Amino acid sequence: MTVPSSDVELVGLTKTYADRAVVDDLSLTLPDGSLTVLVGPSGCGKSTTLRIVAGLETADGGTVSIGGRDVTAESPRTRDIAMVFQNYALYPHLTVAANIAFPLRNNGVAKDEASRQAREAAERVGITPLLDRKPRQLSGGQQQRVAIARALVRTPKVFLFDEPLSNLDAKLRVELRSEIRRLQQDSGITALYVTHDQEEAMTIADQLVVLDAGAIAQVGTPEELYRRPANTFVAGFIGSPSMNLLQGAVRDGVFDGDGVRFVVPGADGPAVTLGVRPEDLLVVPSEHGDGTVEIVELLGPRYVFIVAAGAHRLTAVVEAATVAGWGTAPTPGDRVSVDVRADRVHLFDTESGRRLA
Repeated sequence: MTVPSSDVELVGLTKTYADRAVVDDLSLTLPDGSLTVLVGPSGCGKSTTLRIVAGLETADGGTVSIGGRDVTAESPRTRDIAMVFQNYALYPHLTVAANIAFPLRNNGVAKDEASRQAREAAERVGITPLLDRKPRQLSGGQQQRVAIARALVRTPKVFLFDEPLSNLDAKLRVELRSEIRRLQQDSGITALYVTHDQEEAMTIADQLVVLDAGAIAQVGTPEELYRRPANTFVAGFIGSPSMNLLQGAVRDGVFDGDGVRFVVPGADGPAVTLGVRPEDLLVVPSEHGDGTVEIVELLGPRYVFIVAAGAHRLTAVVEAATVAGWGTAPTPGDRVSVDVRADRVHLFDTESGRRLA
């Protein structure tokens, strides 16, 4: 199939509800053929931004361009977008085949041709045996596949996904997010995807955008945001379990904060927040250690330890093979020594939250 050029440009988008800026002067480019994910906590403006791109919401300011054409004042119908919703939005009285073919028939495509294209779309998402069923006869995962096929069948300029997997169980979410990623890559159609699940976002994004109170906190590849978060908000939001953030001071290359001391590289500062990923926090059983294990979680190939050290509760992730080398896993109440991988720590200005060079 031929996919039209469909880079998306958002310039200075604003949207206010009850004197609160839900989208605050947001500018963003979605490169042609890429999958961009908007992620952030509830109320950060990600769904509102997507709905403005779709034409379902009107921005108070700013412009939306698709494929070089300003569509800010256009209706959703003329923007040539296809949207997949959280709640599937299928017609209950139509068969799967008719649901998939509906946008084609609505655009005047002949019945036989629409049926042929619907079968092709169904085959791409693996639901060909379900074409004669009604939505009520399908599982949640099957219904969402129908919704995705209905979006695919039109070959739009842009795909919009509004938390499409949030109603599914964990196993289906993992399965379908991989399918969505594969289908988007195969089609080459530009996509904007909204989710509150940062693990889902990290898995599928070409470009990851973290929103905070309607504004962009950081944009980049998933690896860039994970390895070099721009501020403490991104540092605490991206990653599961979350990054440990400790306030203190750095003097002569030593971080000191509320009962913990770590040797760290970086400039001295009287008000520094040290960030360390759970996998970069080093815990080792030690009778004379400076930490006490509070909680132990076994997650198959790795352990998660919650450790009290000084005034802090720290999260450490340790590979199960490493724990096996200790002989027995620590249990609540056991003492452990606590250290960090000095070359993996992150330093932020405590007042502004911004990353320090």
